[in-house]
Amino acid sequence: MKAKLLTAILIIVAPFAFSQGLQPTISAMKWGADYNLHIKLGNDSAYVVDVRGLYHTGKNVFIDTTDNSTTYYPVTLDREFVDYIKSKKLDSPEEQKNDTAKTINLKTLWSALNESLGGGYIHFINCLVYSMESQSLNLNDPIFKRPVTKWKPKPITQSYKRTRKWEYYFPNTQQLAQKEYKLRKKENDLRDLQGVPARFIDLFLNTSQSNYEKLVKEKKNNMVAQIDLVRILLGAKYLGEDQIRHIRSRVISAVMRYNVNTLPSIIIFDDYNAAVALSLDMNGYKIDRIVYSDGEVVSGDELKGRTELIENLIKTINEANERVFRKKLQLYYQKKR
Repeated sequence: MKAKLLTAILIIVAPFAFSQGLQPTISAMKWGADYNLHIKLGNDSAYVVDVRGLYHTGKNVFIDTTDNSTTYYPVTLDREFVDYIKSKKLDSPEEQKNDTAKTINLKTLWSALNESLGGGYIHFINCLVYSMESQSLNLNDPIFKRPVTKWKPKPITQSYKRTRKWEYYFPNTQQLAQKEYKLRKKENDLRDLQGVPARFIDLFLNTSQSNYEKLVKEKKNNMVAQIDLVRILLGAKYLGEDQIRHIRSRVISAVMRYNVNTLPSIIIFDDYNAAVALSLDMNGYKIDRIVYSDGEVVSGDELKGRTELIENLIKTINEANERVFRKKLQLYYQKKR
């Protein structure tokens, strides 16, 4: 039982773990003693999960009303969304390379990915994070390394001055990336990070290079991917078409190989004593099931009220994320550099 418990924790906490088969539906889910959550799936398999190992929203769930940050939950991609991507019959990287007749918008990272993946900005974030977390996209790939040259622009440009010591097309160390972040913030030019979850940026800013290397060594791929997301977006405007094409092909390859988790993603909403099974479909976050830790001692009306609050919260989060997507679309990503 201990082995099964630990396996369940690892699978649910990992937002995009690989597995075989499609995600079964939840036939029953209830709270047990000692922080345990009991889950029974449609295929009659049962799991006991330690709630302390799951993702918690914390108290006073905050939704950014400034249209600058998305609300991110580490959840699986909904089966319908995955099927939609696969049904588009996207070309493999080799086919893309060989078919020069196909025109792909490579002006920005957003346009290159959105053209193939669809969805809103939260899908862009989730798929990029997933591709890095699954190590389909490796930012140490040689294509990201800048060629050694003595060439200098005439006249010397500001972008040349600030990137001339970079070995890669993006700031690939915490020192370089944090310096670039501070410069961009001072210049009021953080539009490339508009929509990135605030906790990703906080993690990035509070992680030294030695701690980053420690995360890599400990294979904490989710945290590494969140930091790398900030790094690559800080370098987004310096990427060339070859780098954007490479990122696009690696993200597409990752999604095309994606299999929905055997277990659903469970998010703990502390304010409501609720465990919520969530997934990400074409429209945003989708609630699959809700159970309450105190469901047996509070009234039915109270539980109904909480359910409505959670449903409205998810609806508001999806609407807020969509506003970020629209604002980003209008202000930057559809503009020429």
